[in-house]
Amino acid sequence: MKMNNSIDPTSNQKIIATLFYIFIVIGCIVTIGGVVWTLADAFISPTEKWELFREINFGYQVAIIGGLLAGLFFLLVFFFGLFKKTSRSLINFIYKKRELEEKYKNRTDVKIAAGGLLISLLSIIVGVIYAIVLDLLTEPSTDSFSLLNILISTGPLVLFIGLGFLSLTGVALFVIYFWKNGYYLILKILGILEK
Repeated sequence: MKMNNSIDPTSNQKIIATLFYIFIVIGCIVTIGGVVWTLADAFISPTEKWELFREINFGYQVAIIGGLLAGLFFLLVFFFGLFKKTSRSLINFIYKKRELEEKYKNRTDVKIAAGGLLISLLSIIVGVIYAIVLDLLTEPSTDSFSLLNILISTGPLVLFIGLGFLSLTGVALFVIYFWKNGYYLILKILGILEK
């Protein structure tokens, strides 16, 4: 089966696209769960939700559980429906074939620039991730900013985990894309600047 950009994906490419899609789905579901939990913390109570749930009558309990399950299964149906199209898009995004003009092929200066740019961007990403982890592990003081002060409640913590998972998936996609296409992008910029 040929794709839009004449990519004939191998089984490994399909597996990688499927794994990234699964990571995106998990991140979205955890993030949505974190949003719901954070809203419940804000409007009900950060600590007494379980006691309140146990005090309401059985009909409301069934309705709440049914509503949560309906939302979860709706999301699963939604993501199953998008699976084929999104997998194709991920394959095209990661493995898009690029054709270079002859005068730009095998230029060492551009390879060095592309590698340096990728290393620089990765150092920024690693620095931010290290700062966030260090901030989470550091004992928060009352007057200083700390993510731990924000993430004391469970809802924001779940939301943070979901967004973090989505961010890591996005970073991995970016690194793979830039690793495969960074040379072409820099050559394209160089070609525009030379003209």
